[in-house]
Amino acid sequence: MIARRRTIALCGAAVAAPFLPRRARAQTYPTRFVRLVVPFPPGGAVDAAARIIAYRLSEMWGQQMVIENKGGAGGNIAAQAVLNSEADGYTVYICSIGHAINQFLYPSIGYNPVTDFAPVTLMCVYPNIMAVPISSPDRSVPDFIARAKADPGKVTYASSGVGTSLHLAGELFKHLAGVNLTHIPYRGAGPALNDLLPGRVDAIFSNFPSTLPYVQQGQLRGLAVTTAQRQAQVPDLPAIAEFVPGYDVSSWFALFVAAKTPPDIVAKLHADAVAALHHPPVQQRYAQLGATVVASAPAELATHLKAEMDRWGPIIKAAGIKADG
Repeated sequence: MIARRRTIALCGAAVAAPFLPRRARAQTYPTRFVRLVVPFPPGGAVDAAARIIAYRLSEMWGQQMVIENKGGAGGNIAAQAVLNSEADGYTVYICSIGHAINQFLYPSIGYNPVTDFAPVTLMCVYPNIMAVPISSPDRSVPDFIARAKADPGKVTYASSGVGTSLHLAGELFKHLAGVNLTHIPYRGAGPALNDLLPGRVDAIFSNFPSTLPYVQQGQLRGLAVTTAQRQAQVPDLPAIAEFVPGYDVSSWFALFVAAKTPPDIVAKLHADAVAALHHPPVQQRYAQLGATVVASAPAELATHLKAEMDRWGPIIKAAGIKADG
């Protein structure tokens, strides 16, 4: 009888054994530094948003979340770096619209944005801002449109790269305003802003986090926000839609990990990221950058990703936008 009980106990322990390490692993995660891969160089909106949440998670964990900037190919290089790393939760990907649209821009991206990645959380959404150099003669959207129509193709706008939200915002503006602008792509918003400040390019439709501080400090002139309605953070700035009917563009940031990451680690990362995003000082910092915290469930991020694909895919194809590589 005793032997039989021991056999049953051993069998039960054998069944439970695979689950105990998982539980312990999730409870102790992370036990070392975590990489947060950013698909653009330092100085842009994605980088700014990454550093805010990384700082809070480092505080929560007692382990560093280290920023790793891997710019190039609209985020494809960063995405591949994440997939080439161990799927153990110690490499996290922060991305934006490129994760939804790169498949429409490039002949091949080498991965599937849906099946190769596990969604963690939609961090925040925010408008873009149309800005010009402080030396620009344009003091309003109508001024800018009039100058662009007077010199077709001579007026330029910068972006953080082909297919980024900055590029698409400019292309939609061109289409709806009926103007011919020349697109100047850069490897990230930081380099683009560096050329906008001295007036080497004429305009940008850039993310709030990277551009609003320059507008507030009087280094750039904000002309309008890209959302359909004005924004509380800058109530004096009109919406582009007030002059260009139907214009409406918003941007977003989200966290993903490789799809093979253990579900318990994904759940722990999601819970910690949401807690970090709900931390009042973190929300305040995002609000200062013009972003509204969402902190979604993974399934909600998956739904959002599909909606972005469905929205922008046809527009990109109709406009014939293609990226090199």
